[in-house]
Amino acid sequence: MKKVVVTGGAGFIGSHLVDRLLKEKRRVVAIDNLSNGALKNLERARSHPLFSFYRADVSNRERIRPLFRGADTVFHLAALADIVPSVQRPADYFRANVDGTLSVMECARHAGVRQVLYAASSSCYGIPDRYPTPEGAGIRPQYPYALTKFLGEQIVLHWGQVYKIKANSLRFFNVYGPRARTNGTYGAVFKVFLPQKIHGMPFTIVGDGRQTRDFTYVADVVEAFSAVANSELKNQVMNVGSGKTVSVNTIIRLLGGGKTVRLPKRPGEPDRTFADISKIKKLTGWKPRVSIENGIRMLLKHLDDFQDLPVWTPDKIEKATQDWFYYLEERG
Repeated sequence: MKKVVVTGGAGFIGSHLVDRLLKEKRRVVAIDNLSNGALKNLERARSHPLFSFYRADVSNRERIRPLFRGADTVFHLAALADIVPSVQRPADYFRANVDGTLSVMECARHAGVRQVLYAASSSCYGIPDRYPTPEGAGIRPQYPYALTKFLGEQIVLHWGQVYKIKANSLRFFNVYGPRARTNGTYGAVFKVFLPQKIHGMPFTIVGDGRQTRDFTYVADVVEAFSAVANSELKNQVMNVGSGKTVSVNTIIRLLGGGKTVRLPKRPGEPDRTFADISKIKKLTGWKPRVSIENGIRMLLKHLDDFQDLPVWTPDKIEKATQDWFYYLEERG
């Protein structure tokens, strides 16, 4: 009955991972400061005899250090997310995503943890030259969130190499599903579209809607974590995506369609995200199983998760993204 630590365990992906680990009869310690996560995500887990939850900030090393004692594996998902607030508050993102990762790795090192798996972001690729995008593509972060997540990845891999910890990093592409972040900031497609659908408001499309994304269902991400954790791999970086792309216009059709409003294209955003997942498939045998059609069908069964989110109108989006345009657009 090996003990595992999940940082960000009350979050979107973290809470699904916690449920999966408990099914495997692991002793799970979840750490979360609830800045992005929510205790309601852990309703099922909190009644489980093998589960413990601690509200703490991972950058507070002295607070979290005792929680790593006796742990075999650490899944490090705790982070600040979303583009706009990272542009507005870069120091907060550095503290959470860089200092926080250093804190986690130091706690893991001193506790003798055998392996650490890191939740990285495909945003590190920026606007790639190659599609599908392999792990060896150039690193071109366009905003502080992307940069800090990449720096966190480098810390995890370096600590793994120097201190003989089995460390691996998974770069996620456009993860969606139930329990998605509900912190009210402007960001991910489904966090914008689903409240608009619930309230009968027009869908706000950036550009012409023909831009495509590699949407990855959260259950597939959890299975990728499991596959890598149960492998002998170390010091590897692997993409985790669906291996397919779908346009924003198609997403609206799958959500049932409706009126749309066009918004200006945003600087620093790629027209396409598309993961080359051949590496993780070859090394672990993992492959995505949930199609976008089935994923949205399951997501629509959880509309209540998005009931209380703000409804984004064009005026609200323009105001929320002013800093995005100001700081990220190219100026001569």
